[in-house]
Amino acid sequence: MTKITKLGLSALCGSLAAVVGANAGEISVSGGATASWVSNSGNSTGNPIGLNSGLTFKGSGELDGGQTFALTLTQADQTAWSAGSLVITTNNFGKIRIALADGGSGIDAYDDKMPTAWEETWGTGTGTGVDLISGVGASTNIGWVSPSIAGITLSAAYAGANDGKVNNDKGVSGGTGVGRGYDVAININPQVGDMLSGLNVFVGGSQTEQEMKSNLLTADDKKEVVAGFTMALGPVTAGYQRTGEFGGERAVSKLDYYDNRSWGISFNVNDDLSVSYGELESWKKLTGSVKTSMEAESLQLAYTMGGASIKVADTKVDNATYSSAASADKDGLTLALSLAF
Repeated sequence: MTKITKLGLSALCGSLAAVVGANAGEISVSGGATASWVSNSGNSTGNPIGLNSGLTFKGSGELDGGQTFALTLTQADQTAWSAGSLVITTNNFGKIRIALADGGSGIDAYDDKMPTAWEETWGTGTGTGVDLISGVGASTNIGWVSPSIAGITLSAAYAGANDGKVNNDKGVSGGTGVGRGYDVAININPQVGDMLSGLNVFVGGSQTEQEMKSNLLTADDKKEVVAGFTMALGPVTAGYQRTGEFGGERAVSKLDYYDNRSWGISFNVNDDLSVSYGELESWKKLTGSVKTSMEAESLQLAYTMGGASIKVADTKVDNATYSSAASADKDGLTLALSLAF
């Protein structure tokens, strides 16, 4: 195992060039379980009782040159291993990260950064059908995050084919016609003065080649963008962001764009109790058609008692899945009990 580690890392340049071995590392396991009850008025809920069980394995170690590495494997929502990543932290060059669709790379890390007491506005169990940006984060990718300089970090991510597939070692995803994908993002947290220390600004973009798709010989590249901020003042945090996805396909009824706008505000009443309110508006436009909209709002509360948390979300959705049908309007109440171990 040690020989394989040395062989795989010795090709990295710069601050990794001095790597000659690895010290013994360690692995830890953490997890939790959440039981929930979901009630959607005006819509058939079926069995409202749900149970989530999740485990996270984390391994870490240190190389002879002082560099560190970390492996994370996550099992969530009764699925197989749902996400994984390998992170190498260098001495001076930042972090290099290989990820299996875990949502932490490129602009996928900024799909929704609005403050909440519990979940995103669209993630409370009252289905919205909203389309969110993902960049290369939905595919096996390699990324880099710079060291922080004056509160500013740069990140980039790359997928050899941004096809939404994940590969085992020595595996390939096969030909899908979708080409390479690139993400870049900048995150600014000034840490200057009492006012600006709570400010966080983020901007990012993604581009995916798709001219190789046989039915899209005249298509442009797919593009995704994000820009937003959060601001914390004492116990209150507020934020606003906007994202866009441009399909690049020119045929009628193909995706022209998604335009998402969201904002949220949270208040920590004390160390145990927090409340939040958030709204999301999304517009979908197909080529040759008028745009359609989807809206959601959610009022949430979370109370923590040691390793246990009680969470409540009252969510309203209009035009779910961008549909104007009466059944697409929903009101949902979600209750959850989470236990961490």
